[in-house]
Amino acid sequence: MGVVWGVIVVVLTLPCWGGQAISWFSPALGTRLKLMEAEESVEPTYYADIRGEALWDTLTLWTMPLAGALLIADSPAWPYFGLGAGAVFIYFAGRGIATRRAMQLRGFRIGQPENVTTAYAALAIWGVTGAVTLAAAVVALSNT
Repeated sequence: MGVVWGVIVVVLTLPCWGGQAISWFSPALGTRLKLMEAEESVEPTYYADIRGEALWDTLTLWTMPLAGALLIADSPAWPYFGLGAGAVFIYFAGRGIATRRAMQLRGFRIGQPENVTTAYAALAIWGVTGAVTLAAAVVALSNT
């Protein structure tokens, strides 16, 4: 089961980290790939927020694909990365959903409706991935 979950974690979270890295290093490419909204199509405050989010996520989200890779390799270090990465992904998803929802409720332009829907779905998937990985890491550590 560990290898299967490790593969799932890598497949679901490596694109998340990669997308944020692309969005930080090359916003024009991120916009073309629909990883982020064009600056002119959203509120300036929201654009500043997603730019800062892209930088921070580039620095932190790599921990989850690494946790998945360590799980695949059956490394004894995986639960420690799983704990940290799980918490980071839960925070990332929760903050992303809450911020977007708060801005929507206040009438901020935060993107095209189909892109916003996709963002909510992706954030929910990443949040669940974080929660399951965190729980699996706790179980793994309690069995040692």
